[in-house]
Amino acid sequence: MRNASDVVRDMNRAGAAGRPFLFGFDFELTHAFFIPDPLRQTEVRFNLRGVSNASDDGSEVPYTFERTPEPEAIYAHRFDIVRAGLLRGDSFLTNLTVRTPIRTDLAPEAIYRRARALYKMYYPGAFVCFSPERFVRIDADGTIASNPMKGTIDARLPRARERILSDPKETAEHNTIVDLIRNDLSMVADGVHVRRFRYIDRLETSAGPILQVSSEIVGRLATDWRSHVGDVIARLLPAGSVSGAPKDATVRLIRQAEQTPRGFYTGVFGLFDGHTLDSAVFIRFIDLTTDPFTYQSGGGITARSRMHDEYEEVIQKVYLPF
Repeated sequence: MRNASDVVRDMNRAGAAGRPFLFGFDFELTHAFFIPDPLRQTEVRFNLRGVSNASDDGSEVPYTFERTPEPEAIYAHRFDIVRAGLLRGDSFLTNLTVRTPIRTDLAPEAIYRRARALYKMYYPGAFVCFSPERFVRIDADGTIASNPMKGTIDARLPRARERILSDPKETAEHNTIVDLIRNDLSMVADGVHVRRFRYIDRLETSAGPILQVSSEIVGRLATDWRSHVGDVIARLLPAGSVSGAPKDATVRLIRQAEQTPRGFYTGVFGLFDGHTLDSAVFIRFIDLTTDPFTYQSGGGITARSRMHDEYEEVIQKVYLPF
């Protein structure tokens, strides 16, 4: 791993030269990685919407998967810290995350190969991630798009689609993130607008199907965007959907409530192919540096949030996507 500012410079140089690279930043913007010509190496495995350097595994061999969530009382203490900040007006929306120890008889590489996800990565000794959430995509003409996800529900519940779209808390949370991402993109792009608002994707997981709500915000970068692509990405970090609003004050509140750095969880990773860039948020994430491994998950907290409901949601998000 390297210093984030060095990786930004490497991205700018490679972008200007039209050379492909793979990159990643942690949430705290202290550590990052940069891999030139990523399709020519196989140590770090990745698949971004079908662009991959490794084959998948359709195996359906049985496996074990156990999770040990932190006690609800500990989560309640974190929740109370966030809620106090919300009531003071420090934040309108805060993404609160937790670590859940897990045990499985699957090796990390096997998890990566079996995972069904739009974006996934396996960094040996560090993490395995299978993310459904795009961070930003930049097309060759400089069109930049972000697709923040906010709102999750068990797809098996009666009228699940109607319930998630009509829930006042979920609606308020989603609106806040859309406004934040629109403002973030406006720092680097012109003509920023919402192209799709609150559309639904269905995800199949080891714990059953879930529905996730997203929106799409787009804008237009300067014609020379490749020569400063690292600066563009860094300016947008940390990702609004996994921090909150207003961003700076909310990140301070997150540090107070969570106590430990998130590391690469809720950071971002992406691929520049020489012409376009696609990237994702590091969610649905297993930290391989701990014993046992820890699965990191979280959810947005607003003044309308109910502690027990939020606790149940972060546990629901601890799953393998196959």
